[in-house]
Amino acid sequence: MKALIAMSGGVDSSAAALIIKEKGYDAMGAIMHLLGKRNQDADAAKDVCDKIGIPFYEFDFSDEFSSCVIRSFVESYEEGATPNPCIECNRYLKFGKFFDAAKELGCTHIATGHYAKIEKCGKEYFLKKAKDASKDQSYVLYSIKRDMLSEILFPLGGYTKEEIREIAASNGFINANKKDSQDICFVPDGDYKKVISSLSNKTYPEGDFVNLDGKVLGRHKGIIGYTIGQRKGLGLALPAPMYVCEKNVEKNEVVLCSHEELFSREMKVKNVNWLASDKAPDKIRAKVKIRYKHEEQNAEINFTEDGAFVTFDEPQRAISKGQAAVFYDGDTVLGGGTIV
Repeated sequence: MKALIAMSGGVDSSAAALIIKEKGYDAMGAIMHLLGKRNQDADAAKDVCDKIGIPFYEFDFSDEFSSCVIRSFVESYEEGATPNPCIECNRYLKFGKFFDAAKELGCTHIATGHYAKIEKCGKEYFLKKAKDASKDQSYVLYSIKRDMLSEILFPLGGYTKEEIREIAASNGFINANKKDSQDICFVPDGDYKKVISSLSNKTYPEGDFVNLDGKVLGRHKGIIGYTIGQRKGLGLALPAPMYVCEKNVEKNEVVLCSHEELFSREMKVKNVNWLASDKAPDKIRAKVKIRYKHEEQNAEINFTEDGAFVTFDEPQRAISKGQAAVFYDGDTVLGGGTIV
């Protein structure tokens, strides 16, 4: 069996490459260039591949990344949503273009350094949470197509981060102590507004902050600069704390509310990818997670022709258009979609 490992230059994918080779796969590593230029991450990935004795490839997917991930990111903010570009990168690049490139190289599998598991039960394969709950990345992997699960390897799923660093250090990897990136790769300083303005070549006009009754509370500095649930950085002197609860793009208004008014029980989800079986049921009870750091909560999910309607048992804070809603049964990912 031949496996292509997606390398990033970081410790996780480096350890994944070693583990895959030690499992007996005919292993090879490859890095995806997504921003149109080669950098030191490619050197680090090649150094690891050379050290463990496997071939190394470099793929330029910058055009696809720009059209499928960056453009979608900008458009989502312009539409008042809060996107998760890592999910789109997984959907279109890692488990899209990279998967196709692996097939062209004659590989039977691809592997990544994600903290998650794929387990076989009978004849079926299931996506599951990682052993290390603090590093679990199953949330951003829900969009993998069900028929691809048997050809994907997540070798880090049974390890903790500390164990992975120990493996890297004991094998002399130059990135054993490299810090984890906390930023989106094309927003390295965390300034989303500056990046969006630069990418779109647009200036986003000021508009009104209003409350739920439409009363004007002040002026905002461009609708793309705010996210649902935000309190800090509004630049307003108010008698009580208020939070962003809606962005009305047509009126160019940012709607503010009290903390209590941020909570709701219902949401609609589109583009559902169902992983647990051939077809989603009409209705199911499950745990639902609405952002990466959110603890999944009990809910009823009613599936429709164009997605799903989710009703939580208890109100949830700051449900945000554009984020992913991922459905769980224990440690198993049932599926997920985009909150609309």
